[in-house]
Amino acid sequence: MVVLAILAGLGWGGYKVWKAVDPFTTTEPEGCRVAVLGQSYDLDLEQSQNAAIITAESIRRGLPTRAAAIALTTAMQESKLRNIDYGDRDSLGLFQQRPSQGWGTAKQIMDPWYSSGKFYGELVKFSNWKTVSINDAAQQVQRSGYPEAYRKHEPLAKAWASALTGHSPSALTCINRSPETTTVQELARTAHRALAPKVATQVTGPTVTFTATNPVLVRAAVALTMASTSLGPIDRATVATTSWRANSEHYASWGAAAGPSASPAASGTGWVSGTVTARS
Repeated sequence: MVVLAILAGLGWGGYKVWKAVDPFTTTEPEGCRVAVLGQSYDLDLEQSQNAAIITAESIRRGLPTRAAAIALTTAMQESKLRNIDYGDRDSLGLFQQRPSQGWGTAKQIMDPWYSSGKFYGELVKFSNWKTVSINDAAQQVQRSGYPEAYRKHEPLAKAWASALTGHSPSALTCINRSPETTTVQELARTAHRALAPKVATQVTGPTVTFTATNPVLVRAAVALTMASTSLGPIDRATVATTSWRANSEHYASWGAAAGPSASPAASGTGWVSGTVTARS
């Protein structure tokens, strides 16, 4: 009744304007979303890129997915996954590490790769890090005055770690409406650093192709590249027989790839491929 009253007051011309605006259509915010086991977890573009670097460093070091989940839990609590140049006393960066406590120089700590590596280096010194809760593993490294504060971030961190390490297929989707583009080489830099030489990388125009015998690693390469979309928009992605295409208004879902050329794993060679195409 309220809508009808509004339309009566607007008249036909007003109705056409109202319909064009469509107040009942919602556009989702920019960022990336991971959906695992029926639950979805969103990060903005900056957070997503930092999550990719943190996870990539765990892969580069050969650590299990649990390590990335612990690190992501920690960074969510300490900095909201933002590489901030301030904090309590001299704390800095994603993990709020302190130069005065031997974590490195301020410049080093502000490098997400370095700070992630330092976190993992400390984490693995604890013999029980694989068996205690994620909260407690994080607390052992950080020695926070709020020892239970990490626990609330565990579900998000576990979902993102699973997606970015390739253990949750077709879980990641992103929105970036920026008109500023970048090269696919730049988008794939994090994945290449984490996975070479286990995953081969080839760039053709705006598309990067990742190839390996292990499908989990290919999925990880594609996910890490997609999660780096703060550097520039991505148009589409594929992994074996699945494909994804960006939607500027809503988080697009993965689906079956169309055409035999989109199924590079179907040749029976044992090799699996995935692609990411930057918007050009």
